[in-house]
Amino acid sequence: MLARMSFVEVPGHDIVGIRAANPGPFTLTGTNSWIVGRDPAWLIDPGPAQAEHVAALTEELNRRGGLGGLVLTHDHADHSQASAAVRERFPDALAAAARGDVDVALDDGSTFGPLGAVEVPGHAPDHLAFVVDGVGLTGDAVLGTGSVFIAPDPGALRGYLNGLERLRSRNLRLLCPGHGPLVTDPQAKLTEYIEHRLDRERRLIDALDAGLRGVDELLDEVWDDAPATLRPAAALTLAAHLDKLDEEGRLPPGVERPPPWRPVAEG
Repeated sequence: MLARMSFVEVPGHDIVGIRAANPGPFTLTGTNSWIVGRDPAWLIDPGPAQAEHVAALTEELNRRGGLGGLVLTHDHADHSQASAAVRERFPDALAAAARGDVDVALDDGSTFGPLGAVEVPGHAPDHLAFVVDGVGLTGDAVLGTGSVFIAPDPGALRGYLNGLERLRSRNLRLLCPGHGPLVTDPQAKLTEYIEHRLDRERRLIDALDAGLRGVDELLDEVWDDAPATLRPAAALTLAAHLDKLDEEGRLPPGVERPPPWRPVAEG
């Protein structure tokens, strides 16, 4: 069974990733479930409810002496859906997250087993990253490649930038993302993410100053690099940027807002 799964070894740390077979525009090569430590082990993001993925998680957790607890970076289905199946196999394990039907509710600064929580809202309002021994397990806050969409909840983009700054202040040695490969230069990646988001804001302000007001023309001007499959996600992020400008009193009148939208398989 395990030989057919995609494993991600973390050099120098007792952490292993098991990548689910759910590739796509939002999940990249698939969702990474991370297992930390042993006797017991701790599971971050059980992933989708695929029988082979759950079996691989179960086998690895048993090999490591059982499951102490499972924790969610956020409750999007591609990260959380297998929670029930994993808990059926390890009924004594605790479940933790920032919201939902869990045993332990977490927020910024909480600890769960060896894991320390860092609030990084933006992609989802309940999004947390976790830190253990200089390694950041970042869910969808930071991906191995590319950037993430920001959902337009109140204060989402401002909260996201603050969360990235909190992660950068930790001087982490390695990032284990929810999708994509390991990030071996966390400081550079986090700086890139912050600068990328601020550059989008600068370009958006320039477009608004030039008189653009419609969703499509703003996307064409500011998110011109987004492929067609990701244009709805770009529109979602545009809404979050417009919200931030509005919150700061910098949004001109007459700007069209994107309609609400959620992807079928979020990542």
